[in-house]
Amino acid sequence: MIKLSQIHVPVKHTRDDVLAAAAKQLRLPVSSIRELVIIKKSIDARRKSEIGYSYSAAVSVMDEARLLKKGFEAYQEKNYSYQILGKAVLSHRPVVVGSGPAGLFCAYLLAKEGYRPILLERGGAMEERITAVDSFHEGGALQPENNVQFGEGGAGTFSDGKLNTLIKDKDGKGRFVLSTFVKFGAPEEILYLNKPHIGTDILRTVIVNMREELLRLGAEVRFHTCVERLVSDQGALTGVMLRGGEIIPAEVCVLAIGHSSRDTIENLYEQGIAMEPKAYAVGVRIQHTREWVNHCQYGEASKLLPTADYKLTHTCRDGRGVYSFCMCPGGYVVNASSEAGRLAINGMSNHKRDAANSNAALVVTVTPDDYQALTGDHSVLSGMSYQRSLEEAAYRACGGKIPTQRLADFLNNVPSTECGSIKPCTKGAVSYTNLREYLPETITNALLEGIEAFDRMMPGFSNEDALLSMIESRTSSPVRLPRDESMQSVTLRGLYPCGEGAGYAGGITSAAMDGIRVFEAIISKYKE
Repeated sequence: MIKLSQIHVPVKHTRDDVLAAAAKQLRLPVSSIRELVIIKKSIDARRKSEIGYSYSAAVSVMDEARLLKKGFEAYQEKNYSYQILGKAVLSHRPVVVGSGPAGLFCAYLLAKEGYRPILLERGGAMEERITAVDSFHEGGALQPENNVQFGEGGAGTFSDGKLNTLIKDKDGKGRFVLSTFVKFGAPEEILYLNKPHIGTDILRTVIVNMREELLRLGAEVRFHTCVERLVSDQGALTGVMLRGGEIIPAEVCVLAIGHSSRDTIENLYEQGIAMEPKAYAVGVRIQHTREWVNHCQYGEASKLLPTADYKLTHTCRDGRGVYSFCMCPGGYVVNASSEAGRLAINGMSNHKRDAANSNAALVVTVTPDDYQALTGDHSVLSGMSYQRSLEEAAYRACGGKIPTQRLADFLNNVPSTECGSIKPCTKGAVSYTNLREYLPETITNALLEGIEAFDRMMPGFSNEDALLSMIESRTSSPVRLPRDESMQSVTLRGLYPCGEGAGYAGGITSAAMDGIRVFEAIISKYKE
């Protein structure tokens, strides 16, 4: 097949229009194209007066050799494959801790190859988890083990379900992740959209379908099962100890605990598992109307196009970075707390992205030097302590409700008492206050400078009625668990730190891909 790129068509178009544009690029009649496979579809909004779609596609035609000689590129699909080269025999079933994308994909592939993994999840099954989260957002009590952060599917389940990643997909792992999601119920369009997303509503079903397949393949899935400690002998793992004292024998443990399992990290640190502090970002979420974001990005064509997103970055005068993160078109700001007396927020969208507002995190990079200087804590866990201090301040601000402020009031450093023309779209109650009383000065100053810069990039961004909420503190893990070339912990053989919680991923797809890498490491050492 021949690969074509930059196949431009109008906003209103059909598959026949794509065929015609491809044929024109080939300088052949449409009838000569026997097959067309869409590789990528994206909106081309570089010129608002000529907004359209741009496709990459693979086409099958007669006499492809002649076209290749003329400079056209051959298309080869990246099909993910692996080989089981391990010779060692496992005495016990491999244990996977955490059912987020990293743990889920690692367990899924292990199960496919007959390793019969045991998947442990501290939270509840999806059906129970949805009930717990809905109850919390409607004013019920927080369940520390069953919430937006913990439970089947991990934190990404209650997000936009964005699947784009900056990781180069050299061997087809990313494509395999998308194809697997489609296999279990995601829309086929995620295979070719430039910025694919599933949405919270559909992702829930996909995760349940994956669990059912794991069980069919011989895996064991245990909910409300929290790992307390690791058991070892002479530097090698021999088992995992659960809360309550039960020990599961194992010489392989995949540690895919996510970015919010702070108690687990503390226990591992006390046991001497190597870890190091790392940079992350903290800030607020901003809400504009979906209609405004759409019009700002697409102009008059916005009514014909999917809900718009944006990505903004700015380097402050002091060198600190401020940027938009986890933008949720047509979505909600979510109370994503997981610890009593502490409040954290996130964003989420359903598949249709049709909520009245669009929101994004506006976050500021903080390094270990930053947060250690601010807290006076120079330990490995200082980044986690800093997160907690910010979340405690956010909780105090409004008694556990989402602290919210009109942008005009934030800029003028006065409390808000109500919203203006933009009404909040949230999962969880809001209360109005002055965020600047609870944010560190370094974060506030960077946000003020960043918002001014973003308004130049998107005129109207600093709408006085835009809403800010705090605190966005779980952008990534505050620690990294170093691993060697075999993907094992540098301090404990048989322990495989994995995914976002271990500091090796930043989103659903990258975490899933890291889970696949750990699977490959295991099968390179052990046979079924």
